[in-house]
Amino acid sequence: MDIPTYKELLDAGVHFGHLKRKWNPKMAPYIFMEHKGIHIIDLNQTISSLEKAGKALRSMAKSGRKIMFVATKKQAKDMVAEQARSVGMPYVTERWLGGMMTNFSTIRRSIKKMNSIDRMLQDGSLTSVTKKERLTLTRERNKLEKVLGGIANMNRLPAAMFIVDIHHEHIALAEAHKLGIRTFAMVDTNSDPNLVDYAIPSNDDASKSIEVITRFAAAAIREGLEERNKAKSEAEAASS
Repeated sequence: MDIPTYKELLDAGVHFGHLKRKWNPKMAPYIFMEHKGIHIIDLNQTISSLEKAGKALRSMAKSGRKIMFVATKKQAKDMVAEQARSVGMPYVTERWLGGMMTNFSTIRRSIKKMNSIDRMLQDGSLTSVTKKERLTLTRERNKLEKVLGGIANMNRLPAAMFIVDIHHEHIALAEAHKLGIRTFAMVDTNSDPNLVDYAIPSNDDASKSIEVITRFAAAAIREGLEERNKAKSEAEAASS
């Protein structure tokens, strides 16, 4: 598990926090200095936090648990969706529906509806409907796909969430707390790191910063999945 170097984090702008007047005092232990009215994050703290978070993510993936990626900010969503898909993890990058986790049974019904429309459109069972009705169903399916596509294969609640910007994703964070879902997050100088189990002090606005942290999280998960598959293969070989 290769942790990004100090230079890589620096080049990605991970150290740039918010304006001093927007800071959350609870981030004080993670702030290195103030420069021209902007707080600078201590990258040594970031590296230490990445190491702890990476070990925990790898362990969770190795044990077969799911980690949901959450990032609905414009500059984050495509990158986060790509990394989540690369390790087969669920993700929400369009819009967090209130109750997405706390009212999961309702969300599951919407996913089943989407899958049902999919089947009807593909197996030819809609031959008797008009073009207008087919278009309406297609539009409804696309609308559901946009919001729920990233969790379409999720049959139960995730064991953890990886969040980009807990200030922006406060509803998702609140639902995770309510359900006892473990949280990993990029936490900028305007947020409270104590709200997260594994806070990674970092710039959660710049796309390069989001990319380097999210890629690391996905790499840690991938390593855990590879260890899990290796252990399964060895167990099968031993029993045959």
